[in-house]
Amino acid sequence: MVDAYIGIGSNLGNRRQLIQDAVKRLGRLPQTTVIKTSQVKEYLPVGGPPQNNYFNTVAAISTSLTPQELMKQLQSIEKQLGRIRPDAVRWGPRTIDLDLLLYGGQVIDETDLQVPHPRMHERKFVLEPLSEIAPDVIHPTLKRPINSLASQCS
Repeated sequence: MVDAYIGIGSNLGNRRQLIQDAVKRLGRLPQTTVIKTSQVKEYLPVGGPPQNNYFNTVAAISTSLTPQELMKQLQSIEKQLGRIRPDAVRWGPRTIDLDLLLYGGQVIDETDLQVPHPRMHERKFVLEPLSEIAPDVIHPTLKRPINSLASQCS
């Protein structure tokens, strides 16, 4: 089993309910257990067109799925919850967004999968909730604990 962290966000529809539904579906994945989730907090959107604020959280999971299998499952959950891919506008509004932030200490650089998430260290809406549940986890390429990255992110 590997510990992985999933960023979850929503800014369309019933945002809180969509996040709760996504977490429930994560817990139903094969060979996967949800360990804990951070508080759901509201954040301003980053990039993209004018849009509603996001609700964001991070879920810690334990899984035997490979990173590629997990990513396919995350995309399936997004589709089940009404996300349409590809999004018409980059960083545009969405019912649900599930990002594989970290997968153990692995570094993956494939066409369809980059772990750690390439922009997570720049995003308060990722680092704050991740720091709440995994402050001492080390970012595998920056070699710094998440709480240190979060304290320096504006």
